[in-house]
Amino acid sequence: MNVILIAVISLGVIALVSAAILYVASKKFAVYEDPRIAQVAEVLPQANCGGCGYPGCSGFADACVKAGSLDGKLCPVGGQPVMTKIAGILGLDAAASEPMVAVVRCNGTCANRPRVNQYDGARSCAIAASLYGGETGCSYGCLGCGDCVAACRFDAIRMNPET
Repeated sequence: MNVILIAVISLGVIALVSAAILYVASKKFAVYEDPRIAQVAEVLPQANCGGCGYPGCSGFADACVKAGSLDGKLCPVGGQPVMTKIAGILGLDAAASEPMVAVVRCNGTCANRPRVNQYDGARSCAIAASLYGGETGCSYGCLGCGDCVAACRFDAIRMNPET
């Protein structure tokens, strides 16, 4: 019985010492984060699409808070209404900016992109892009498998078999 009591007491002391060390370390190495970053992130649509040029909505929120102005910054999913809300949170002016538009150099239609091969495996754009760049001569255009339609939570993408 005496051995069990000693083991319990020694484990309790080790736990208390470890807890004290972790508490001191958490206070010593605490990282301050501006609370406005969380406020801006709440306003953003949380699409994490990267269309703004930053790694997700939290990266965009961080960049907006740290920047002196919102010039050149635009959330393509939320558009100008979201940027106006962000400007209100940060106390900055939201300049009207043109939305970014994707440009497909091969004009995107099947008539401009002749088929150069045919793949009979699993229909996935991820597979097609990693294996052979798609069935057409343009590796930058739509691969036609519809992965983007399934991934888009906003129902903003449609597949047109002709284009």
